[in-house]
Order: sequence, then C-alpha cells, then structure tokens
Amino acid sequence: MMKYYVKENLSQIADGDEDFLKILAQTFLEEIPPDLEAMAEAIKNENRQLAYQFAHKMKPNIEMFGINVLKDITSIEAWSKTSKNKSVILPNMENILFTLNHVFEALKEDFQL
Repeated sequence: MMKYYVKENLSQIADGDEDFLKILAQTFLEEIPPDLEAMAEAIKNENRQLAYQFAHKMKPNIEMFGINVLKDITSIEAWSKTSKNKSVILPNMENILFTLNHVFEALKEDFQL
C-alpha cells in the first residue's frame, strides 16, 4: 500500500514518543477535514480570500506530515491572488482531496483512531 504521508517526519518531531505521535495524528484528523471541506467550498464559490486562508492554514500540517500536495496548496494560494477562473485550480483541489482522504484513512489505520 502506498503511503501518503511520511511517518518518519512525525517520529523525528515526536522524538519517538508514540503517545505524542498519536496525539499529532488525532489533531490532524480533527482539524484538517473541516478545513479541507471549507477550502473546497470557498473555491466552488470563488471566495478567493477564504480559499487562501484555509490553504495557508493547512500548509504547516501538510509539511509536517510530509504530504506531497504542497505544490497544489501553493497553487491555490497563488490562484487566490488572480482573477483566473476556478477551473484552472480544480485539478489541484482534486489532487488535494484524493491525497488527504488517503492520509486520513492511513492515519486511522496506523494509529487505531
């Protein structure tokens, strides 16, 4: 099974503390899904400012978990500063949704959450 996040990144941050790792995973699962949904809704409604805010808010967690969607997040941030149609950013949003949904499942499995 392909891993969509890098557990070694978390282990390094947590200094091997398994309880802390589980807390990191739990916090990610509590915070990111509603932010992801809100960002998708903001893009759907072409609310650029809100899309930017959620993309920017999620970026540190995405980096910490080693999730390979930073380019997509950065593209959404950049799009929010333009007048381009939302269609240019939809493939990025789809990739983020696809990848993060796999991350959510992997974290639940890996940490029995």
